[in-house]
This record gives sequence, structure tokens and C-alpha cells, in this order.
Amino acid sequence: MLRVSNKGRAIPESPIRKLVPYAEAAKKRGIEIFHLNIGQPDIKTPKVALDAVRNIDMEVLEYSTSNGSEQYRNKLVDYYKKHNINLKNDEILVTTGGSEALYFTIASITDPQDEIIIPEPFYANYTSFSIAAGVHVVPINTSIDNGFALPKVDEFEALITPRTRAILICNPGNPTGTLYSKEEIKQLKKLVVKYNLFLIADEVYREFVYTDEGHYSIMEEKGMDMNAIMIDSTSKRYSMCGARVGCVVSRNPELISTVMKMAQSRLCPPTIAQIAAEAALETPQSYFDEVREEYIERRNILVEELRKIEGVQVVKPNGAFYCLADLPVDNADKFAKWLLESYSNNGQTVMVAPGSGFYSTPNIALSQVRIAYVLKKEKLIRAVAILKDAIEKYNAQ
Repeated sequence: MLRVSNKGRAIPESPIRKLVPYAEAAKKRGIEIFHLNIGQPDIKTPKVALDAVRNIDMEVLEYSTSNGSEQYRNKLVDYYKKHNINLKNDEILVTTGGSEALYFTIASITDPQDEIIIPEPFYANYTSFSIAAGVHVVPINTSIDNGFALPKVDEFEALITPRTRAILICNPGNPTGTLYSKEEIKQLKKLVVKYNLFLIADEVYREFVYTDEGHYSIMEEKGMDMNAIMIDSTSKRYSMCGARVGCVVSRNPELISTVMKMAQSRLCPPTIAQIAAEAALETPQSYFDEVREEYIERRNILVEELRKIEGVQVVKPNGAFYCLADLPVDNADKFAKWLLESYSNNGQTVMVAPGSGFYSTPNIALSQVRIAYVLKKEKLIRAVAILKDAIEKYNAQ
């Protein structure tokens, strides 16, 4: 009997996308859906990036080099320098989105049955990439009760085994919006250096920070050049998720050369998307300042409105554009499906991402949902009003 692989069957469905068939069916019934489930910003992509694609003048759409266009990587060096990160262009390898960067990294530093420690909740695809590479995710739990704060170093240390190869963090965090401080990065640095581990930091939300302290990259920290691996992407920064351009950044030459072999096997990152990404680097700082202020307003409105709903617990995030909310429902998966299949308010409903899909530990956070505040403020207010009504009707059944 033919069957797919065990690892293929073990890869979980995306908590962000698994409800799409129900949403499509609802739309066919004429229901308007407020999409709070996915981090697809409604912010306009910088015109300079779109114009670069419109004005392409070439007779042959050629491959780029496997590590990405040298011209683009040189401009990335200049971009990172503005963020106090000093690099050479051969320490940057361009990938097809941050997702490919993550998978290439995990596959390059681990062997089957090795382990990676990740604070949970975490971006759901970390699990998928790890399973695909034959790697075990070792979760270290954080709690909504203390704002999903990074666990103490001794809690990480207790989980380290001879199979541990890395600690993976997302900073600022998806799905929590948690921002790790300079001191917390320094503590993790001491740990990975002590145990000769990699520290992988997914920093794709670097521009979305809402505190005066700002963002501190692992690439700024001295004394762990061989340990540090940064994952980055253009998707959120320039609101160009469809371009699929990311990168792996490391000063460890063996790591980069290993990732390069994987990059060669997929030939090259998309040429047209790199043209757009290179042009996007010319985006003025005013763009980011305006976007940041817009997201601060959206965050404040969302959290304020959610806290008006009896029984809802939510932490105000310091970064990214997500929050995890604990709802007064018995099961968020069941509730999220019900919202699309059986509920509407004046022909409208909301779509959320069940929070349990962002955890590796089974049967916890069953009443949590991730909400992306990527809608305009008026729509956010309406969406939360619908959510409030839906919770009341759901619990009255």
C-alpha cells in the first residue's frame, strides 16, 4: 500500500491557513470576513519597489547567483550598517523568503534526532521546518500571565542535552509581539557560548518596535560570531509578502558555505523579486516612521477594545503586529471554525488563528487566539465588536 512519509504526516496544518476553506465557503454565501488571522499588512508597498518591477528592461530573465545578487547583498550591507550591524556581503545569503532561510539554517546545523530549544508560543512553521529536517523541537513555555517574558537562563540550561544544537528565538515575537531586551540577548549569548550552541534569531519584525529602547540584534552582540545566525525578510518590512525574498546572515563561514550548497540545489532566489527588494532599500525613513505610528495606534485600539470584553486576557505587545488573546471560550479551534461556518453579524464575521497551533506542547492554550492588527482602525473596532457578540452567542448555545 502506498503511503506518504511519517514526517510528512507529522507536519501540522498551519493554524493561520487551515481554516481558509471555511472562509472561502463563507464568502460564497455572501459573508464579509475581517481577516485577523494572517499577517498580511494593508500598508502600501513602497512605490520605489513596485516601480522597479514595472520598469524592468531586460530581454532575458536570467538566474541570479545562488547566494543572491551581489549588488543586492552590497546594499543589504549598507542597510544593516544603519542598524549598527557590520557585515561583509559574503556573510549574507539571499533566500526565497524568510521561510527558506529558516529551513536551510535548521537543516544545515542539525542531524536527525537533534534538538532545538524554542520559547513557546512560536511561529508555527518552526515546527514544520524542524519535522522536515528530522529535528525535535524542545519547547520552553512562556505565559500570558507575565507577558510571555523570556524564561530565565537556568530554565534553558535545564533543557540542554548532548543532542541540543541551537536555541531559536523570534525578536520581536510572532505570535506574541514580545520584544527581548539587550540584557536578555546577552544572557542567551553566555549560554550558547558556554555550551557551543547556535543562537538563531528570527528578526523579520525589526522595524516594528514600539518602545524607546528599540531593537537589539544578536548580530550587534560581540563574542559570538560563530554562534549567531540571523533570519531576515522583506515581507513585513516593506509590506511585500508576495515577493518572497529573505536572507540568512552569519559571520560563521562554515555555516554560510553549508547553506550555500542547499541554495545551489534550488538554483537561485527569484530574480524579479530581488530587483524589487533592492529598490525597496531606497525607501525613506519617513515611511517606517509613519508605519510605526499607524501600528501603535492600531495596537492601542485593539488592546483597549479587547479588554472591554468580559473574560478576555490580552498583553499589550511591544513589537511586531500580533497579540495573543485568551478568550472565554471552551476551545478556540472549535470557536474559530464556528465563526466561519455558523455565525454572522449583519452579514459579517471575523477570522482568527487558533493559538494552540503556535505551541509545541499539546493541550495547552486551548482558548487562545492570535490576532493580527493589520486592518485599518475603524475595521479593527468593528471586528472586535463582532468578536464580542460572537463570544456571547457561542457561549449561549
